[in-house]
Amino acid sequence: MQMRVMLIVLAMAGAAAAADQPMWGRQDSRNMVSDETGLPDTCDPKTGANVKWSVALGTAVYSTPVIGGGKVIIGTNNEVSPPRDPRHRGDRGVLVCLSEKDGSLCWQLVVPKLKGMLVDAGGVGLVSPATIEGDRAYVVTNRNEVACLDLAGLANGNDGPFKDEARHQAPPDEPPIETGNLDADILWLYDINAGVGVHQHDAAHGSILVHGRHLYVCTSNGVDKTHKVMTTPDAPALVVIDKITGRLAARDDERMAPRTIHCTWSSPSMGEVGGRMLVFFGGGDAYCYAFEALPPDAAPSETAKLKCVWRFDCDPAAPRQDILKFQENRKEGPSNITAMPVFDKGRVYVVAGGDYWHGKRETWLKCIDATGSGDITRTGLRWSYAVQKHGMSTPSISDGLVFVADTTGVVHCVDADTGKPYWTHDAGGEIWGSTLVADGRVYVGTHKGDLCVLAAGREKRLIASVNFGSPINSTPVAANGTLYVATMKRLYALRKPSP
Repeated sequence: MQMRVMLIVLAMAGAAAAADQPMWGRQDSRNMVSDETGLPDTCDPKTGANVKWSVALGTAVYSTPVIGGGKVIIGTNNEVSPPRDPRHRGDRGVLVCLSEKDGSLCWQLVVPKLKGMLVDAGGVGLVSPATIEGDRAYVVTNRNEVACLDLAGLANGNDGPFKDEARHQAPPDEPPIETGNLDADILWLYDINAGVGVHQHDAAHGSILVHGRHLYVCTSNGVDKTHKVMTTPDAPALVVIDKITGRLAARDDERMAPRTIHCTWSSPSMGEVGGRMLVFFGGGDAYCYAFEALPPDAAPSETAKLKCVWRFDCDPAAPRQDILKFQENRKEGPSNITAMPVFDKGRVYVVAGGDYWHGKRETWLKCIDATGSGDITRTGLRWSYAVQKHGMSTPSISDGLVFVADTTGVVHCVDADTGKPYWTHDAGGEIWGSTLVADGRVYVGTHKGDLCVLAAGREKRLIASVNFGSPINSTPVAANGTLYVATMKRLYALRKPSP
């Protein structure tokens, strides 16, 4: 009897530790750290060892899965065989909603591609991670629309006010595609390109931050197809959408576009500093910004501007005038920020440097004191640590350590207080995603298809390296005792067998 009670207590404790992962990173900081325990440290995709289930997605997956309400949501394209739904054919952006239990398809949001070179890149699919809150999911589609979706899909009826899913899921020059139970239920849409005059470049991207009734969204504003003209210099880089009405609630007024060499890539994060909530944003101009968050219940306003509390220039030696003439200059020129800033203990950690595709080969991990105001470029720097060539990885901060990867495939572990390096590890392939710290380990995927598992400590220890046979460009995610790894072709749910 005593043993039975002990087992029940242990089971309840394990259940209490498990939780959903409804957005990319933690809600309060966007830190890539999870409290999940009991995760597998290795697996075998070929034999199925520690594989709970896996599902074919397509041929391009740059999105990271999110988990909430018994659902797993991830972006991909429509190139899957057999097709998920034969009514939808051709190049599309797709947001797939799967059952957390077995990976079966619940519904999908199918979005036709925008026309135009380097606007909505062919075959890339829908790249933005979704954000789940309650019975709703929010995502930026490949057409740069903020979409509010019913987590149940159309299976429980077509809720509104948006009712024209049949028209939305078909290309403009083709007839509407009648909806079914496997289609998404769109509650409302906000078109960023039309609403605030944005020219998206390559793809619409970014993870939505939810605070109160507001959604903070990167606009993906960038250069034209020649990479020599910023066609929308007055467009904002960060907007706020009212999640109740789908209307514009505010926008930034920093005019980052004329200082942006390529595109606005980063996603917003958040943290409490001095008793007020700040929204942190990595600009395409290599400035890290802190904006005062709107009051959680503030009504939408077409003219509201976000108040900038401070700005920090991550590359003060870089040119600020006529920056597009530095395209393809790998030795000098402006920097940008691709990764997301992360808040931890009054500091912001951000990776900034030369553009991966067109800029110089210098990148740094910066630690910024988040308590200042105004231009804090000289006063706010705690430390700077150089990483190799380019960095697109959002850092993970855990137990006084920062873990971050660069695109050459090197994982770095440095001291969070001083920037002192403890170790580096060459994972053997380019890294475009971010590290995840969970269960005492660092998980990160490579473009060669390896899931690298390292001990999350001051001494380097490689625990495992597992090849999945397809590039891993997203971030591993842990939720409810399961580790999720998305390759360019499949999503794997990894879990230790129940004893």
